[in-house]
Amino acid sequence: MSELNLKSKVMLNTKDMSAGSGRPKPVLGPGNHVIKINSVTFDKTPYDSEAYNIMLHVETEPVKGEFEGFYKDMQDQSKGRYEGQVGRVRMSPYPYKDATLPSGREVNRDQEVLKSMIFLSEQLNKRDELDSIEADTIESFMNQASKVFSNTDFFNACIGSREWESKEGYTNDDLYLPRVSKDGVPVETMNVENSRLMSFDRATHVRELVKKETPKADNQFEGQNGSGSDFEL
Repeated sequence: MSELNLKSKVMLNTKDMSAGSGRPKPVLGPGNHVIKINSVTFDKTPYDSEAYNIMLHVETEPVKGEFEGFYKDMQDQSKGRYEGQVGRVRMSPYPYKDATLPSGREVNRDQEVLKSMIFLSEQLNKRDELDSIEADTIESFMNQASKVFSNTDFFNACIGSREWESKEGYTNDDLYLPRVSKDGVPVETMNVENSRLMSFDRATHVRELVKKETPKADNQFEGQNGSGSDFEL
């Protein structure tokens, strides 16, 4: 087979590349991934002291080839870099908070947090460890649960995103796990015989950023037609 024919079979893809180089990005994006959980945090939202996010700090399998991950600790670079892409993934598309739905159903924040952790524990075979936790408050419970889910084995995941724009005009991803539905589950252990893992669908799992249209330039001099006159989670 000629060299030309060999080259024609190489598949090119820009999914994990950044614009400035040919290297894969060090940060995780939406899609189907094989990941592990490095740590779990229970984060209060900046706009509501009673609302929380369960944040999974995840990492992909080691990226081969020319790749440079983020430092594990910017204050102590001797700890080295991550071998895979990293990201913060919310356990739910929306924060956990006490609420009354339009249907009249009452939503209890703490119960919903516990249900989410039960789901994660059952998917990752950690239910017995989770059930051993006893705590007086949900904050204390999550502090103990974070130890159960730190440094897990690798597993399959479908990760969605809500895009947002930075002050510099860059589009970033607010990552989350899609809700369980008839389409399947968002996380699953490796090598499951009858897999129910969701297949990533950008139209379903990404809420794209709608940028404001840039006003057209006015070719007339100022003053002729009156005076001319700035992340949603």
